[in-house]
Amino acid sequence: MKKSIIVDGKEVSFDYGQLAQAASGSCLVQIGETAVLATVVHTDELRQDVDFLPLTVDYRERTYAAGKIPGGFFKREGRPSEREILISRLIDRSLRPLFPDGWFYDTQITVLALSADGENPSDIPALLAAAAALEMSDIPLSRTMAGGRFSKVGERWVINPLLEQQQQSRADLVVSATEEAIVMVEAGASEMPEKEILQGLEYAHQELKKIIQLIKTLPKKEKIKCSPLVVPEEIASVLKESYSQTISEIVRTPEKSARENKLSALKKEASAMVQTKFPDNPQVSFLTNHWIEEELYTRARQLILKEKVRTDGRKFTEIRPIDIKIDVLPRTHGTAMFKRGQTQALVTVTLGTPHDMQIMDVLEGEYKERFMFHYNFPGFATGEVRAERGPGRREIGHGALAKRALYPLLPDEMTFPYTIRIVSDILESNGSSSMASVCGGSLALFAAGVPLKSAVAGVAMGLVSDGQEYAILTDIMGMEDHLGDMDFKVAGTEKGITALQMDIKISGLPAGIMAQALEEARVARLKILQQMNAALPKPNSDISVYAPRLLSLKISRDKIGDLIGPGGKNIRRIIEETGAEIDVEDDGTVTISSVNKESMELARQMVEYYTADVEVGKVYRGKVTRLTSFGAFVEILPGKEGLVRTSQLTSKRINRVDEVVKEGQDLMVKVIEIDSQGRVNLSHRAVGESPAE
Repeated sequence: MKKSIIVDGKEVSFDYGQLAQAASGSCLVQIGETAVLATVVHTDELRQDVDFLPLTVDYRERTYAAGKIPGGFFKREGRPSEREILISRLIDRSLRPLFPDGWFYDTQITVLALSADGENPSDIPALLAAAAALEMSDIPLSRTMAGGRFSKVGERWVINPLLEQQQQSRADLVVSATEEAIVMVEAGASEMPEKEILQGLEYAHQELKKIIQLIKTLPKKEKIKCSPLVVPEEIASVLKESYSQTISEIVRTPEKSARENKLSALKKEASAMVQTKFPDNPQVSFLTNHWIEEELYTRARQLILKEKVRTDGRKFTEIRPIDIKIDVLPRTHGTAMFKRGQTQALVTVTLGTPHDMQIMDVLEGEYKERFMFHYNFPGFATGEVRAERGPGRREIGHGALAKRALYPLLPDEMTFPYTIRIVSDILESNGSSSMASVCGGSLALFAAGVPLKSAVAGVAMGLVSDGQEYAILTDIMGMEDHLGDMDFKVAGTEKGITALQMDIKISGLPAGIMAQALEEARVARLKILQQMNAALPKPNSDISVYAPRLLSLKISRDKIGDLIGPGGKNIRRIIEETGAEIDVEDDGTVTISSVNKESMELARQMVEYYTADVEVGKVYRGKVTRLTSFGAFVEILPGKEGLVRTSQLTSKRINRVDEVVKEGQDLMVKVIEIDSQGRVNLSHRAVGESPAE
């Protein structure tokens, strides 16, 4: 069976009932010739040991989708790539808020990209397929969801643009929404004002409502009954009588570690006490911890909504104290330490040559990435004992967000041909570590001498709402993120937004609250930028002495062969004589890298020499290559010869050419003509006192 809808002139089709019928729900979504299959399965037994949603989302790409065979020794797909992880997170963050309270069945959403046309990206079909598969399953979602990509091409917003249109776009929004409100946003933009972003989100919501209407018509299985976890009244009353006051005190403890220590001690004491009163209940410890977390959640939210007070005593719009240090490490190319409250990021920049670019192999093709942002979150940042086992999904997601925030401000490759790697090591965390990484990354780029167009800052906004009243919180800390209804990260410059990411735990976010959050984020961002500019107002004028020296220049594509020379002769000579490294791209971009300016300058001169064009009127120092009865042939540039006729060798009468010149002799000549067949005619007589080149 198949249903489809035309969206902005493009068909989006939902194919169901044929593939993966053993799953609880499955759907194949196709846009263009890109097709993605999503399936949903869950266990039959309700887990008794969790009070969270045990959901796993896995998006994977089959290389056959693009007619490719995987690289590597094993020739099969292996561990998920960063792109696959980011799309998995995108789907998870869109769907998680829609699951009902008390859904404690292990649930897995598997999404497979089966066909890729190289024009329509697979992430949006993946998101729609997952939403449709869930809709048709027996899982009782609270709302129907749809998602799409929206790019600002010229003055028009385009839904689900082609890859070519995305490259021309000033903004790229991925939005998930229900009929009532938006539930997830991930965006990158080129310093776009908040007003334009809001217009894009409004347009997105209206377009997604059309797709939601189609998804709601898909056939559905009978939904499983699901009830929230409730602590028995006899246990709850004992806990409330004994520990309500203690929880109120914990909520008002401003310092994170002190608060967590008190909470940990309370859980141990309460669990031991309740176990003595209810020894026959095997879940008593689990239920006690659940009651304490719920009570903490309720008290913290009441503190904000009723008493208008945050746990650490700040006003709703107040930013935590900021501390900035530049050049913390002596041998890195650029370093900045950015600390906001109890969140500290140590961010470094390393500059490399084109050889250091990362080769990215995706369904749409292979390309090289010159800008990398790696985010690390070790256990000690939160005082935990945790083994280092490589980056997790959260670390990859935060790194991608910070990269998106900084990318629009980077200089172009011809101006600054370096490969750039940023590493943000979170040394302490109490919320907003990804936005601290953005601020630290901007400062570290300045310190490294990268001519960034502007400084970039970021701030995380939160929300607490009971359906009647709400409070928007600026620069949220960890507890406010955990107990709040929204995590809204906004990064940008003084001019506008460069990156935005919103996740919510409620069924949707009204447009008015979103507009207020964006405005308060803009005000906070400007305050942070003031402090960043006070610490380092502009990029350093030169790069570190420990960084390689690079120069980039452009030659005509038909000169690439001249530069390389027969069997690589010319380029080997440059490398041997100067010690520089030379990279030549197919488009004629030549990058020279060296340990010092002198060898780089010599290499530049040699590149220009091998790729120069012969010009009429110019004087050259050439080498006589052969003699004839009518004149001498002289090589004036590599592989470029001209003829000096006997009459142009000297004003004297001569019988033989070798009376004036010999083979291998250097000779000053002037180009007097390039005829219609491209032959170069030279004159030694016309040189006179003209300087040679």
